[in-house]
Amino acid sequence: MNNYQQREPHPRRTAAEPSHVRLHTTSRDRQSTPGEGLRIGEAIKLDRSDVDWAAGVLLIRESKFGKSRLVPLHPSTMTALAKHADLRDTLQPRPKEPSFFVSMTRKRLSYAVVCQTFRQLVDSAGVGSGAPSKPRLHDLRHTFAVRTLLGWYRDGGDIDARLPLLSTYLGHVSPKNTCNVGAIWVMTDT
Repeated sequence: MNNYQQREPHPRRTAAEPSHVRLHTTSRDRQSTPGEGLRIGEAIKLDRSDVDWAAGVLLIRESKFGKSRLVPLHPSTMTALAKHADLRDTLQPRPKEPSFFVSMTRKRLSYAVVCQTFRQLVDSAGVGSGAPSKPRLHDLRHTFAVRTLLGWYRDGGDIDARLPLLSTYLGHVSPKNTCNVGAIWVMTDT
């Protein structure tokens, strides 16, 4: 029996306006990308069957360089994903694709639309206004990596020993790539 199967359905809520699907999907993407270090393309590519509800793990299939990996999730992230799935299933009960995140047309989200929506949210919130460059969606992934490294440093952990774990978690080819990203962001954030 496959661990990556449909979860037990949660009680349905009353349907909200269709615009809530886009807002909720965007909200979920913002939480999962920095919180879990996913590339936005990995989040977009997720299918419903890629979520192992029992184990709290995502299957990231054939991502960059054709690599696949399992990403364990924090229980709060699993709860947020379940809430999103409930709302999605209420508002889009018959999707055209097996995507976990779906658009208003019941299809997989597109990278361009997700980036455009992120830009609109960032601009309307005034985040980065006056900065030399505005925040990019991919910057959230870098934030995850840097915060992880800083947390290990503050805890007195052996960063050299842990770096291969973070590298694998992020889907990097080698710890050298992870270290380069961390060093660049630590230098610019201080």
